[in-house]
Amino acid sequence: MAYELPPLPYDYNALEPHIDEQTMRIHHDKHHNAYVTKANDALKDHADFAKLSVEDLLRGIDKLPDSIRTALRNNAGGHSNHSIFWKIMKPGGGGKPSGDLAKAIDSTFGSFDAFKEKLTAAAAGQFGSGWGWLTVDKGGKLQVAGYPNQDSPYMQNLTPLVGVDVWEHAYYLKYQNRRPDYLNAWWNVINWDEVAKRFAAAK
Repeated sequence: MAYELPPLPYDYNALEPHIDEQTMRIHHDKHHNAYVTKANDALKDHADFAKLSVEDLLRGIDKLPDSIRTALRNNAGGHSNHSIFWKIMKPGGGGKPSGDLAKAIDSTFGSFDAFKEKLTAAAAGQFGSGWGWLTVDKGGKLQVAGYPNQDSPYMQNLTPLVGVDVWEHAYYLKYQNRRPDYLNAWWNVINWDEVAKRFAAAK
């Protein structure tokens, strides 16, 4: 198989009270697993694409055959997005970044609070299902934008740094239709050490 479901890097209940255990179990074991299964199914007759990393596959999304492009946009995209999502959260997270990442955020957005407001707005304002992403381009420039469905920043040749999932399955059991409440709570679980590693590697 091309892809495998990565284990969570913490217990299902580790992000309580901000993200509840039941949501984490369903989100990881059911939703993410389904993306992996469907992506592998789309790739089963395409060994040349199956050997690519998910990042390289998504960077070359326009090169995929029409017959599998949409399935992989959705499912390889979902696999990549969620694999990042689990890692950039941790118990006892939150606070602010430091070092080069903090400097880049301040330089680009004016302040951490301005960045936080911009990413929250991008995620809260995403119509329907999707994500809010902080990305960096090849020149080291940071950007914030909302992305529909499981579209990945890799498709735009950007490196995803921080992504917040605003599909209803990410929050509905605990927060129902209160997406802003979920987003406010989510800032308490960000793993800035992991985000800083991603930023350093992208540069």
